Amino acid sequence: MIEEMILYHSVIIKAFLGFLVGGLLIPVMTAKNPLGFRKASFIYTMIFQGLTTMIAFTGLIAMVKGEVGMGLGIILMIIIWAILMYIEIRKYKLIKVANLQEPTKHQLLKGAFIKISLINILLVTMMVVLKIAEVKGAISLS
Repeated sequence: MIEEMILYHSVIIKAFLGFLVGGLLIPVMTAKNPLGFRKASFIYTMIFQGLTTMIAFTGLIAMVKGEVGMGLGIILMIIIWAILMYIEIRKYKLIKVANLQEPTKHQLLKGAFIKISLINILLVTMMVVLKIAEVKGAISLS
């Protein structure tokens, strides 16, 4: 059972990474349509939150069923999850209230969207690499 939950957890993380990389196209696809950028950002944020919640839930179930203690690895995953959610919510609120009809603000927010997406990709990739290194025995996060 625990192996199956860890498998689901890792598959959702891989799908999430694919989603994050695909999200880099939103500013490009909505370059000429500021309102489309706002709508796409809203949809992106909702899917983002859904996927991160699924990741957290499957991780929690795997932790409880596997009777794993709160080690450094799990604490890091929780911190990264909280950072990802905070950054994404702040980004969406900024895009929601901004006057996107003004070209300079639209350009600025598109740049911020890409930078924040790259930070999210970096955080998730960093945690994946740390967990792979732990499984391979290179480091210990327990």
